[in-house]
Amino acid sequence: MKRTSFCLAACAFAWSLSTSGVAHAQTVQAGSVAQAASAPSAPTASRLDDIIARHTLRVCTTGDYKPYTFLRPDGQFEGIDIDLADNLAKSLGAKAEYVKTSWSNLMNDFVAKCDIAVGGVSTTLDRQKRAFFTAPYMEDGKTPIVRCADVDKYQTVAAIDQPGVRTIVNPGGTNERFAKQFFPHSQLIEYPDNVTIFKQILDGHADVMVTDASETLLQQKLNPGLCSVHPDKPFQFGEKAYLLPRGDIAWQQYVDQWLHLARSTGEFQAVVDKWLK
Repeated sequence: MKRTSFCLAACAFAWSLSTSGVAHAQTVQAGSVAQAASAPSAPTASRLDDIIARHTLRVCTTGDYKPYTFLRPDGQFEGIDIDLADNLAKSLGAKAEYVKTSWSNLMNDFVAKCDIAVGGVSTTLDRQKRAFFTAPYMEDGKTPIVRCADVDKYQTVAAIDQPGVRTIVNPGGTNERFAKQFFPHSQLIEYPDNVTIFKQILDGHADVMVTDASETLLQQKLNPGLCSVHPDKPFQFGEKAYLLPRGDIAWQQYVDQWLHLARSTGEFQAVVDKWLK
């Protein structure tokens, strides 16, 4: 009986040591997992680092939207957002490389080919689904531009949305979407060349175009006989911003900070005044 009791006690003691060892090992392993989980993860690669390394900023732009972007006959781009994109590239020790796109292909070209898209790009939820926006740099709603003799005729959306009114629009952007939404009863004319589209109104081939107020102010200077209709009270609120790759926080923060500093130092306003004053 004594032998049996001794064996039982010894076996119990051995089992206790064994289980405590397993528990200790499990505790150490759990601690290691928790420590690994709490350790900072490796930084995600950013477009910011790529641009600095390659010394090139790839910029998508349409080149057909004065005063923001315009492709000259000599193949060079110019405009408010072109000057600003050049300044952004310079801040990175890089050179801006421009990629010509169109409004209908803007998002696809941007996602596939570019680091940023500029040129009077309006903020929309559809675009937000596929890309990030910078902080807005300008408010700019939709307003009409017409022959000066017709300013009083086209003061409201209802006045334009009539069967006898020829509304002209460039396809693929927010101007087209606005026209199709608010002028379904007018004669909608799609005209593919956003540079010469305003001459169609002057020549009597169309009556009205609704576009961003900033563009109407510039175009009435470039085309005597055309007048912007209440550009200080546009039909719709709108903002301009730059498109950036979705998910790249480091790159977005850099561009936002650059834009903030450019506005604070007067660099941004100097560029705008160069083109609008």
